[in-house]
This record gives sequence, C-alpha cells and structure tokens, in this order.
Amino acid sequence: MKRRDFFKKSVGAGIAAGVVFKLGNNNKLWAKTPGTIPDQYDLVAIKGGDPGAMFDRGIVEFGGMKTFVKSNQTVVVKPNIAWDVSPERAANTNPELIKRIIEHCFKAGAKEVYVFDNTINNWSRSYKNSGIEKAVKDARGKLVPANTENYFQEFTIPKGKRLTTTKVHEIILEADVFINVPVLKSHSSTRVSIALKNLMGIVWDRRYWHRNDLNQCIADFGTFHRKPDLNVVDAYNVLMRNGPRGVSKSDVTNMKAQILSTNMVIADAAATKMFGKDPDTIAYLRIADEMGVGTRNLEGLSIKRIKI
Repeated sequence: MKRRDFFKKSVGAGIAAGVVFKLGNNNKLWAKTPGTIPDQYDLVAIKGGDPGAMFDRGIVEFGGMKTFVKSNQTVVVKPNIAWDVSPERAANTNPELIKRIIEHCFKAGAKEVYVFDNTINNWSRSYKNSGIEKAVKDARGKLVPANTENYFQEFTIPKGKRLTTTKVHEIILEADVFINVPVLKSHSSTRVSIALKNLMGIVWDRRYWHRNDLNQCIADFGTFHRKPDLNVVDAYNVLMRNGPRGVSKSDVTNMKAQILSTNMVIADAAATKMFGKDPDTIAYLRIADEMGVGTRNLEGLSIKRIKI
C-alpha cells in the first residue's frame, strides 16, 4: 500500500503539515503485549494534585516514561476529544494532562508524538475548544485528523461476538507506543465511560456498536491485538451526570484524581469504584473480564496509592 498524507493542510498554527506514515507493514501491531513489564504495579492511583503533577508522580512508579517509550520511537496519544465544549465541562480529557504526557514522551526520547480522536462534534472545533489543540502545539506534538474513512483500515476481531470486523485508524497501527488517556465520566448508555470505551474513538463506524449491543462491542474490541501500552484515566474534573457530553458545569465534580495501569479492565474497575459504582454493575466490564481482557476484581492486585 502507498504512503498516505494525513494532512492536506495544518490543523492549527504551529502544527506541522504533511504528516505521513508508511503502510502495508503492520508488524508493530503484533509486536508486543502490554502489561508484561516486570516488577511493576498493576495500578497506581493518585489524588490531590493538578493533572500534570499527578502524572509526574504516578509515572515514576512504572519506572518513568522510558519504561514505555524508547529513543526514536513514535507515540500516539488518544484522549477523548469527542465534544465541542470547554475543558471545564469535563466531557473531554484535561488538556494539561495531555501536554504533560507529551512532554514526558519527548523527554524519554520519542521522535514524534501524535494525538487524535474520531470526534462526535465537528472535529476542528472539538480539537480547538477542548483546549487540546493548544496543549499539543505547546508540547511540540502533532494533531492528526480522523474525519474521513480514508484514514482507517479494516481488521477482523477474531474473538469478537458481535463486533467481528472494524476499521481502525492507521496511526494506531503504525505507532510504536499507544497511550490511552480517557476522561472518567458518566454515560447514558453504559453508565460510565473510561478506558475501554475511549477506544471507540480509534475506529470509524461507532454507530454500528450502538446498534449491535454496545456493551458487547466494547468488550469485543478490548480483545483486539493492538491494546494500549499505558492507560491514564483523567479524573481531575469528573462529569458525574448527563454524560457523555454534559449540560453545564454543575454536572462536574472536582475529584483531583488519576489512575495509571497497563490493563484497561483494571483501570476501568478502579475508576468505576472512584465514581461510586460497583464494577460488577457495568456490563461491558463484566463481559471484558469474562473474555479474558483483564480482571475487574482488584483484590490481590499490586496497587500503589498516592496522596499529593
């Protein structure tokens, strides 16, 4: 397959155009399995600081970003940028956290750091008004569009029950490192939206999921081979009701928390508890656990709790 130009023009001032990736060699997709780094915690939970400071403290417990990012590697960071709302509404990932993660990646030796989401509202407005466009620019990262089907490749989901094929954004397949950065929030269909559900933003047709047992599709895609190498759950400001977009700032609670884990189910189970719900009541978590994606039972896991 020929190389494809991701940008025909820049997304915003100071963000480079002409980002290209070679296609046709997806060996990186199968190169490694996240969560096999020795001598690490299953989960790190931090409370009490601002988003950047909490990430600074939490990533240390995994040996620093160099545990995940090696010199000259490319990194893709996947926040939630689905909605054209301001950061204070907490429908999207906190831009300060995204900026700090990118900075850590470059400090670890990353060659390039890319950021994208297949948004629900207009993609250029969502990127800008979420504050993430500026955060990425300030940290020297690059935004990638996901607004046309041409950016996606079709893959099978061998273990999927309802979701057996889907189209995945090429940048996920080509990057050396994949960091998943969801925001913890309520959701009208799944009760909560966290790490597993954030992956709906790397596929093209999310409508199929909603029409064909959303919870099962979320769990099915959790079995996809290219899992995140690291999950960072933003729980600084938490949309407690009227999610996934929210109605006003009154829907938001300033929780000042963050969760890091290499496993999406573990991260989601802990975040669900932080949200005040039992992981057993979240259908996609139960299904993902049963399908072997990860455990929702936190008992017996190695957990580091930090208060700033």
